[in-house]
Amino acid sequence: MKAHQIAQGAEAIILQEKSLIKKQRIPKSYRIPELDNKIRKARTKIEAKLLEKASKLIPVPKVIKVDDATKEIVMEHIDGKKLSQYLDKFSEKEQIKICKQIGNNVAKLHDAEIIHGDLTTSNMILVENNVDNKIKNATTLNLQNQDNISNISCGWVGGDKTPSAKRHSSKVFFIDFGLGFHSKKPEDKAVDLHVLKEALEAKHFQHWERLFKAVIEGYKISKHHESTLARLKVVEQRGRYKDKY
Repeated sequence: MKAHQIAQGAEAIILQEKSLIKKQRIPKSYRIPELDNKIRKARTKIEAKLLEKASKLIPVPKVIKVDDATKEIVMEHIDGKKLSQYLDKFSEKEQIKICKQIGNNVAKLHDAEIIHGDLTTSNMILVENNVDNKIKNATTLNLQNQDNISNISCGWVGGDKTPSAKRHSSKVFFIDFGLGFHSKKPEDKAVDLHVLKEALEAKHFQHWERLFKAVIEGYKISKHHESTLARLKVVEQRGRYKDKY
């Protein structure tokens, strides 16, 4: 099966080949070719390392390999539902549950000094327990037999079933760490949360305040949540000041 493009952003194109995803960084014509090559290679490596580190903490796609020549990351294709398209279809109870899980995930990343850089529900995939088990089984098989890597039974974005209110074991996978970096600064962690708040307000405007409150409740498992949330208030005030002028 030939790889086909399923998405494109400012920095990369996303290709799907069988049960794998390939993320290739796009060359920038405005940069000197040698410099562009160096930057894309470095950013590809950074993103792969962030994914590998994050995989020990929260659900993320597993990295299969990194290709320096093509500036490409090959990873598992998580079979779930893009949260930006489905969050509003759940009951209020389920939405709160999902958003608390999101807060938990962000807290775990921040405690490990990982800044996602683009926290939006478009970069989150909701996976049901039965699908998650398939991913685990496929990963086990992959580790046992590297030659059967193309037979991994999982996906990154897909499925169109109506969400069920009985998903008590659903997991939220974070994807696209292309703008991510390492930092221990409360400012960077606060900005990460602020980006998520703005994304909820824009995409889920009817009840974004309730959703973000649930995110913050989940985030409070962080060892440093007090300093980060205090800094978040400063970041928000700064944003309001800019809007005023």
